[in-house]
Amino acid sequence: MYHKALLSKLKKYFFAGCLLILLVNNYCFAQVTPPGLGLTNAVAWAAVGLRQDLDTVKKWQSMTYFGVGRKSNPDNYDPLYKPAIVIFNQEFYRQLSTRWQYSLAASYRRQDEYDDNYPYGYEDPKIKQEFRVYGRFSHIFKTGRLKLVPTFRQEFRKFYAPDFTNVSENFQLRSRFRLQLTVNLDAGKIHRLIAASEQLFAVSKNNTPDAWTDFKYKESRFALYYSLSLHARPFVINIGYMNNVLPGKPTHYGHYIGVDITFTNPFKIKRKKKESAGENLE
Repeated sequence: MYHKALLSKLKKYFFAGCLLILLVNNYCFAQVTPPGLGLTNAVAWAAVGLRQDLDTVKKWQSMTYFGVGRKSNPDNYDPLYKPAIVIFNQEFYRQLSTRWQYSLAASYRRQDEYDDNYPYGYEDPKIKQEFRVYGRFSHIFKTGRLKLVPTFRQEFRKFYAPDFTNVSENFQLRSRFRLQLTVNLDAGKIHRLIAASEQLFAVSKNNTPDAWTDFKYKESRFALYYSLSLHARPFVINIGYMNNVLPGKPTHYGHYIGVDITFTNPFKIKRKKKESAGENLE
């Protein structure tokens, strides 16, 4: 019965994904990797994005995406078992040169909070709201079919309960160091592989107790994505896997499956094809 129910859920998500693919009519070259969701075994993540060049502001580009995640219980590996997170993200990129870019962004996240102990029900409060602002700097190295992009990202994260009262963690400052490699598998850049390694460090200001935590290493994320871009029917779909490594005794490994689709420049009838400024989005 359990396997039949899981198969039924996967079929629903598969057909929904196919419908989204048929609706897309533009392309981009970046992936929206899943957010980290803590001590969980398996996660399913899907996102739809909209990327637009801003003609009125030279060399700027807007990227908006909406994402939804579900996750397993600690005692199973069903990535669709229960709701996990909803994200709305807005980012603005500026290409400084062929090698340098930076971006500024704001994000709203609504995350379901569960007890780590059986029967893994909701905590009180059961929802944590997060408002996030961040900036990032990236340096781009290109050679042949390879592109290597190291990125530094600094975040400020503010947390609230569903009624906007305080939760135990007031806010957090988090630093992220990411290295991403893109490999074009063909001369037409239709098929690509994208591999990324990211390490996260953070310090928090808590409400209870009223104190700062130590600045320390929090987690690592390792991702491998396949990207398909059909220029005759221009869209890009990215499908991939991310391994979320949380330190501890023992070390915890979370397995994430992600899919995302992004519309590019829908408000321009004709535009010269170019690579997107955004290199990594989560």
